[in-house]
Amino acid sequence: MRRVDLRNSKDFFADLTRVIYEAKENEVLIVMFEIGDFSAVERSFSFVREQDCELLNSLKFNEVDWSIVIKKVKQ
Repeated sequence: MRRVDLRNSKDFFADLTRVIYEAKENEVLIVMFEIGDFSAVERSFSFVREQDCELLNSLKFNEVDWSIVIKKVKQ
């Protein structure tokens, strides 16, 4: 299990793609990011599925931060 902080990311989805690509098969990632508006949260759910990952959990961390827990299913 690895925690990844993308709260200061300039391009969240590009950085998330890189993190997922570098992850090992069956590795669990806890990814933190700033929500700004809720559309990034909704988009992240479908984005994770498109990257051959399983969304295990989604949680609002505080007023501006969100975390998703994903598992990379395929290499």
